[in-house]
Amino acid sequence: MSNSFENIRTAAILQVVPALETGGAERTTVDVARAIVAAGGRAIVASRGGRMVAELEDIGARHVEMAVHSKNPVVMALNVERLTRLIAHEKIGLVHARSRAPAWSALAAAHRARIPFVTTYHSRVHEKPRLKVFYNSVMTRGDAVIANSEFTAGRIRAVHAPDETRIFTVPRGIDIDGLAPAAISPGRVEALCGRWRLDGTSGVIFVHPARLTRWKGQSVSIEAARLLRARGTDGFTLLLVGDAQGRDNYVAGLQQAILLAGLEPHVRLVGHCDDMGAAYALSDAVLSPSIEAEPFGRTAVEAQAASRPVIVSDAGGQRETVLTTEGAATGLCVPPGDAAALADAMARLMALGPEARAAMGARGRAHAVAHYSVAAMCDTTLGIYARLLAR
Repeated sequence: MSNSFENIRTAAILQVVPALETGGAERTTVDVARAIVAAGGRAIVASRGGRMVAELEDIGARHVEMAVHSKNPVVMALNVERLTRLIAHEKIGLVHARSRAPAWSALAAAHRARIPFVTTYHSRVHEKPRLKVFYNSVMTRGDAVIANSEFTAGRIRAVHAPDETRIFTVPRGIDIDGLAPAAISPGRVEALCGRWRLDGTSGVIFVHPARLTRWKGQSVSIEAARLLRARGTDGFTLLLVGDAQGRDNYVAGLQQAILLAGLEPHVRLVGHCDDMGAAYALSDAVLSPSIEAEPFGRTAVEAQAASRPVIVSDAGGQRETVLTTEGAATGLCVPPGDAAALADAMARLMALGPEARAAMGARGRAHAVAHYSVAAMCDTTLGIYARLLAR
């Protein structure tokens, strides 16, 4: 952490996020809170809560439970009052909003208090319908507008055209050290293998980690597995790792697709995983075949940090994070939604063999270490805070 953030030491910084359950925005919120505390400042997060609150409080930050996730106009108006009181009581010096509904309330409260307002555009930038574009425009009304990739920054410019001097690209940071193969004990991997019923007959293990929702492409992975089986390829296991978050109909559809294709020996829905380091470690390759452009694509970077080859959709932020040049490749890219191309890429990685996959994974880790550390993300973010607080 840089020593140049003198005004952070006397500051209280409020981050506002819908929940602290799971996901990239939530992980970044906790990482930045940790950096604020490490720099000597006070980190406060307002959200409706979730499984990551305990981690947040363990690092010395404070959590304030508030229904900032709500899109109800009455609740949003009440949140303006609640946030205004919180800002005054805690002597907040800067507010950072990480989602749209909370941002509207946070923007009004920050303006009332006449303190800097920062946004991070974690999600997709929609260009229609007009009402949605207006609703999303709150994410470009910050004194600093942070994009999590050059792809997202380009979309912000194209759709919202904010003042160029307010746009900053800060790639999401990954726990580089925690994901290193050497940091994962054999016991952690063995425990997960037992829980997921993996043994020496599992073959090449593909892990597809993502919350269970249509645009993350689980159905594409299942169809790719079906195509591999139709070609006579048996030596693989596909694990769909992720939380359904209430999408029971979608999950039922995935389970039916597995059943109808006779893929039960090869494809499993294993639910939420609290130890993704071990999940990456037990895999031979990682899939992220989103059918729509990822704003950033955390999975692809985490997999590379874990020294695992990746197969990603050739769209959005993932184009920036995965190298595909022959001889220097850290993974493979396939057209979004193309199950046949995904099956081809999976077969190609299987054919490479363990040594070539390990070499590709090693290149991926070097790439992640060079460009996507949490320290680099937090240093850049706190630098933005420091400049705004100085003003």
